[in-house]
Amino acid sequence: MAMYTMITDAITQYTGLSPAAFFTISAMMVVVYKVVSGMFVAADDYMAVKREQEYVQREPVQVGNITEDELRPYNGSDPSKPLLMAIKGKIYDVSRSRMFYGPGGPYALFAGRDASRALALMSFEASDLTGNIEGLSASELEVLEDWEAKFEEKYVKVGQLVSEETTSTDVTQDQTKVE
Repeated sequence: MAMYTMITDAITQYTGLSPAAFFTISAMMVVVYKVVSGMFVAADDYMAVKREQEYVQREPVQVGNITEDELRPYNGSDPSKPLLMAIKGKIYDVSRSRMFYGPGGPYALFAGRDASRALALMSFEASDLTGNIEGLSASELEVLEDWEAKFEEKYVKVGQLVSEETTSTDVTQDQTKVE
């Protein structure tokens, strides 16, 4: 009994609350903590999601000159392929930033494409997901230059976009050389 009296006196002295109010507030804090922490992913679930999305980092693979259609499969849908993105026709391996450019990432729609126009306009519109930069203002072109500089600094350039005509011309020339 002396212990109970000592504890209740200490609670009143240090907190200024009655023991009943102190324990009620403490219980409410525990309940609020449990409710709020339950709103977020549990640690076990987080680890499962992290393992599922884990991507083995590889050395960037040079893809050379490819067309936009050939670039599309490098959008992260196939985990065995690197994650590629182009700016002003230069193709970069953005696999190291899979959380941003990979499936479910905030910039996933840019992967497997030349996103020059969208980056210059700071747009997420599907119609702007193109390498066509005609008609952009000087300030928009400056924004694009900043993006290009960031990509050159952070990612490895692995190829160059070429038009369909260039590819078919190269094939025709190669066939002519063989004959």
